[in-house]
Amino acid sequence: MSRHDQRESLHASVLLTPTAERRRLRRARRKAAAHLHTEQNRAEKAEAKRRAEAAKAELRATTYLPAAGEPGPAALRTPHRLRLPRHQDTSASLAGAYPFLAEAGLGPDGVFIGQDLYSGGSFVYDPWVLYARGVITAPNIVLAGIVGSGKSSLAKSLYTRSLPFGRRVYVPGDPKGEHTAVAEAVGGRAIVLGHGLNTRLNPLDEGHRPGGLSDEEWASTVASRRRDLIGALAETVLARALSPLEHTAIDLALAQTVRDNDVPILPMVVDRILTPTADRHNDPDGRLAEDGRLVGHALRRLVAGDLQGLFDGPSTIRFDPNLPMISLDLSRVTENSTLISVLMTCSSAWMESALLDPNGGQRWVVYDEAWRLMSHPALLKRMDAHWRLARHYGIANLLIFHKLTDLENVGDQGSAMRSLANSLLANAETRVIYRQESDQLGATAQALGLTGTEQKLLPGLGVGQGLWRIKDRSFVTQHQLHPAELALFDTSSRLTSAG
Repeated sequence: MSRHDQRESLHASVLLTPTAERRRLRRARRKAAAHLHTEQNRAEKAEAKRRAEAAKAELRATTYLPAAGEPGPAALRTPHRLRLPRHQDTSASLAGAYPFLAEAGLGPDGVFIGQDLYSGGSFVYDPWVLYARGVITAPNIVLAGIVGSGKSSLAKSLYTRSLPFGRRVYVPGDPKGEHTAVAEAVGGRAIVLGHGLNTRLNPLDEGHRPGGLSDEEWASTVASRRRDLIGALAETVLARALSPLEHTAIDLALAQTVRDNDVPILPMVVDRILTPTADRHNDPDGRLAEDGRLVGHALRRLVAGDLQGLFDGPSTIRFDPNLPMISLDLSRVTENSTLISVLMTCSSAWMESALLDPNGGQRWVVYDEAWRLMSHPALLKRMDAHWRLARHYGIANLLIFHKLTDLENVGDQGSAMRSLANSLLANAETRVIYRQESDQLGATAQALGLTGTEQKLLPGLGVGQGLWRIKDRSFVTQHQLHPAELALFDTSSRLTSAG
């Protein structure tokens, strides 16, 4: 090495100190990183450009229909072919006229009924759910349909499908015995009454005691119920209202019977009415026996006349309000309308203490063959009271008709009975109408306020198809049954089975 090279090398070693070396390395690293970043950006831009060009090429290769549609027989859009007149209407009317709009339904909460025939969706109904949501203000239901339309199957599936939700079912009068098999199938009980049976129903039983009543309140409640029941039975047999003198005869005889016996029964009351005890305080003029003679002989029919054998002893059955379903089977006494009325009056009072218990839960009360029941004033008054108190006691009443013109057979035009019958319909915001005959359409439409379109639907409804009017909303539904339900609810087995 020359002397000059040695001096340059020594000079370089003196200039490159450790600090300068670190700076040089940092600059080199930054330059390398910038170069890598530049290369990465260039690659990403190239890839994006490639994808954009591929998308454009795909769009150019796609074949679309012309704006005016294909010509000739293959035309898919012909804007000048179809010409309709312009129509202007309210949104409320167009919601039913425009075919591509459907009713939203009542929601998914409740009991499955079947299919909404217009929307194709499931139709679900529950009076307690709808009342809680404010959709309805009265939980009572009226169901009307001709024989064979499927209304009985709807009623049975409606209350049996409610049982898993904790509801109970009471049928205070079943004239045809259709609900007996259903009650036994769901773990309930059907009470069969009729001549030749050992079943006895004591109208003077205390019945179920609601919770929260003191001894004094309970005693007063039982006394009032017994007094009202004996009066209703007497009015039913006499087919007229009682006079004040007859009310007094009943009150005094009932009070003495209850005071002298631990288990009062109807024959004891009849004996006290016909042969009252001499008492100057209660009978100062000695005419008490004469005042109560007619009512006493009317009640005697229940214990010694043609209606004997059902009410003339202590009850042989007990009403258990905790059962899922209780039905009173009156199929053995259908030939005697007076006896049916008496049995219904007794059973209504018998179940009334449980029905009107605020702590008894939510309950269905089913009145089948209502045209039979509403012809008796005492029963009609009890039904009206139950309907008016339905919201307070958590009761949903179900009234089953063949046709709404049956209301015209209740009492005379303008009578109190006719007014009560019409009030039952007014207090039911859910009306279910199955198929009706043509001669019934006008009366049905007038009673329910049906539109012309709804009225025309009724004669063409098939089995299980019904028009549901829930307040101001309408649905046409197809009731759907499980095969097990179909076998259990069948009311035409005698006609369809082989001999």
